[in-house]
Amino acid sequence: MKKLIIAALAMSGLALAAPDFGDHKSETLTTKAWKAHGAGNAEDALAYTAKCLELYEAEAKKMQAALKELPANEPKEETFKRWALNDVGTCLFIKGEVLLKKGDKKGAKEALSKLVGEFKFAQCWDEKGWFWKPADAAKQKLVELEFDEKK
Repeated sequence: MKKLIIAALAMSGLALAAPDFGDHKSETLTTKAWKAHGAGNAEDALAYTAKCLELYEAEAKKMQAALKELPANEPKEETFKRWALNDVGTCLFIKGEVLLKKGDKKGAKEALSKLVGEFKFAQCWDEKGWFWKPADAAKQKLVELEFDEKK
């Protein structure tokens, strides 16, 4: 019955419920963005990334500005202390991925370029037990987009 009501609302053009931002922590928003993206729910993924940027971008910029380079062999607890930088950078990567999937290459390039230009020291924890750098992945995506445009 619930699915029928949701389908009827969607077909009528009425807005569905807004995404649940939970406790509004950057970690929560980033996790919800990843899950929404994985589930193919682009609108919720974009809402979570937008909220994370709105709330934490200023703090992330401060954390980025405090670094000249990433410390080598840093304990993960120290990396986690840069929570805003890491989550904002990850959300920009997610936003770029979602926009690419939606066919918005211009929007994706903007998000990925912002990540590379402003939050290059962001790191994302992989559940397999290591950090990866969203800006490095974004650079690769930007190269691929440039290559596709030249075809």
